[in-house]
Amino acid sequence: MVDAYGFVFPAIRGVQAHREYYVAMCPLKQVFRIFQFDGEDVPPQLRSQRVLNKARIPEITNYIVAQPKEYVFSSITASIDGQVEFRPVADKGPGRDLGSLHVPMDARIIINDGQHRRAAIEEAVKVRPELSDEHISVVFFVDRGLKKSQQMFADLNKHAIRPTKSIGILFDHRDATSRLACNVIEQVPIFRELIEMEKTTISNRSIKLFTLSSVYQATASLLKTGKKDVVGPKEEAIAVEFWNELSTYMKDWQLAAQRKVASAELRRDYIHAHGVILHAMGIAGGDLIAEEPKRWKTRLKKFETVDWRRSSKTWEGKALVNGKVSKAHHNLMATAGYLKEILGVASNRFQSNKSKTVAKVSA
Repeated sequence: MVDAYGFVFPAIRGVQAHREYYVAMCPLKQVFRIFQFDGEDVPPQLRSQRVLNKARIPEITNYIVAQPKEYVFSSITASIDGQVEFRPVADKGPGRDLGSLHVPMDARIIINDGQHRRAAIEEAVKVRPELSDEHISVVFFVDRGLKKSQQMFADLNKHAIRPTKSIGILFDHRDATSRLACNVIEQVPIFRELIEMEKTTISNRSIKLFTLSSVYQATASLLKTGKKDVVGPKEEAIAVEFWNELSTYMKDWQLAAQRKVASAELRRDYIHAHGVILHAMGIAGGDLIAEEPKRWKTRLKKFETVDWRRSSKTWEGKALVNGKVSKAHHNLMATAGYLKEILGVASNRFQSNKSKTVAKVSA
C-alpha cells in the first residue's frame, strides 16, 4: 500500500536489544518492487549480503508454482535506511504496538536475509499472477549503517543449522522416494530395529546400524528411481521383498537386531555394517533383478560366502581407502561391481530404465 508518505505496511512493533523493530505483511506483488539487494559489481566488503546465487532461484520458484496451496515461507529480514514512522491504533494497552509502518518513498530497503526468496517470488508471480495478493511476513529493522547490516547477516546465519538429510527424508511427504524409504522400513522387520531415522551419523553407543538416508539411497538405486519418478505399490512391493530376502542371508544384521551383538562392534570389525555397502547392495540388486527377474532370490544366497571383515584385503580400493570407509562415487561403484561379481551379474550399471526392472519382476 502506498500513501503520500510512501509505503505503508500493517505492522506489529517489538523491541530487541533495546531498539524497536517491526513485523509487517507484504503482498507478494510488492516484494520485488520494494526490496533491493546488492549487485555482483559491489565489492564484498561493501555488501550487506552474499551475491545472489541464480542457480537456486528456479528450484524455489518451481516449489511455489507447483504447490500454490501448500507452499510455506519464513519471513524476509530487511533493513530500512530512512526515517520511518509507526502509527499505533491506540495510545495505550495492546493497541499501542499494533498499527501501520510508514516508510518514505526515497528510503532504501535492503534485504538482510531472504534475497533468494524475493527473486523466486518475482518469477513465481509471473507464472501464477493469482499469487500476487498473497503475503509474506517481513521483519524490518531501522538501518544503522553498512557494518550493522553486515553484522546482522552474520548473526542471522551464524546459528542456522540445516536439518539432517534423514530428517529431511522423514518429513518430506511430497518426494515419492522419501515415502517409499519410510514405508520400506516399516515393512522390513530388520530395518525397523536397525535404522536411525533422524541422524545422518551413528554414534558408537547407538544400537542402530544404518541411517534413513542410507536406506533412501540404496532403495532408489535398487529401483533406479529419482525425485521425479512415480513410485507406486508395485515398486514398493519389490523393494520390501528384496530387503526382506537379503536380510535372511545377513546373519550379523540379525544378531544386531536381536541385541546379541553390539552394533558398534559390527561397525568396527565388519564392512557390511556401513551405509556404503547397503547402497552398493541396492545397485547390485537392481541389476540382478533386471537380469534374473524370476531367480534373483536364490542368487542372493551367495552373499553368505562373502568375507565381510574390514581386515579382509578384498575391500581396499573398494569400500575402504587406506583402511577407512569411503562413500566416494568411485569407491561405491567399485564395491557394487564386486558384489555383482559375487552374484554373477553381468549387466552394466545404470542401463537405467526402471520400468524394465519393474515390468519383469514376478509378483
